Amino acid sequence: MTPRKGERPPLPEPLPVPTVDAHTHLDACGAKDADGVSTVVDRAESVGIGRVITVADDLAAAIWAADAAEWDDRVFAATAVHPTRTAKFTDEDKAVLEELATRPRVVAIGETGLDYYWDYSPPEAQHDAFRWHIDLAKRVGKPLMIHDRDAHDDIMRILHEEGAPERVVFHCFSGDVEFARKCVDAGYVLSFAGSVTFRNAKELRAAAQLVPLDQMLVETDAPYLTPHPFRGRPNEPYCAAYTLRDLAELRGEDVGDVAAAVRDTADRVFRLPTVTSHDSGGA
Repeated sequence: MTPRKGERPPLPEPLPVPTVDAHTHLDACGAKDADGVSTVVDRAESVGIGRVITVADDLAAAIWAADAAEWDDRVFAATAVHPTRTAKFTDEDKAVLEELATRPRVVAIGETGLDYYWDYSPPEAQHDAFRWHIDLAKRVGKPLMIHDRDAHDDIMRILHEEGAPERVVFHCFSGDVEFARKCVDAGYVLSFAGSVTFRNAKELRAAAQLVPLDQMLVETDAPYLTPHPFRGRPNEPYCAAYTLRDLAELRGEDVGDVAAAVRDTADRVFRLPTVTSHDSGGA
């Protein structure tokens, strides 16, 4: 029976070790308030995705993400303006992002970077905004979460020119083996989304096999990039468990070992506390 595109995938088998969805968009998953956030994260926690980082792509989403991270102790935030939205990036926008970046539960500056696939913002504006976000990450001492779409060379060039922050994460890594080696050698962390499970993504799957576990994260980028075999259906943080299992099989490693390593990498990179209770009563 062909799955209906509007139907969420079934809950997967719970992971043997709790881990982290390193990049999701809870607002785009339909979570509008504290109750909605808790509902989505409850589903994720039921299969072993115990903590999530919800990420902004514009200023309004950045404010929402920072607030949502205060509503549930399993949720953290990354705030920035997405490269496709930087055609008009004002001093007022920067002032808001600088304030959000200082909040304790905002654990990364992102997603920022370059996107040459969409023609929404000219390259010059994207470059300027990326450089500004790099500087912000260094000033507040938080990791830089990079969006890189068809822009590998310029991303690496600008990181070199500006001096990369101590911790850099390539969200939804999309490179081949050669680019993965460059990133690994530079000490960057590569985060794999559901796209790594696509059977036609041969170069990406080969890249995922060479990344050391202590430089690897797993994410959903929900509601997008739902993992195989549910491609095209709505994605949610719980689906990170599908991606993690597929990665473990691809690499020939134990699922629990991969889940624990991803958890430890997320804890180290984002400096996440371990959740021991659910303080999700709302702001």
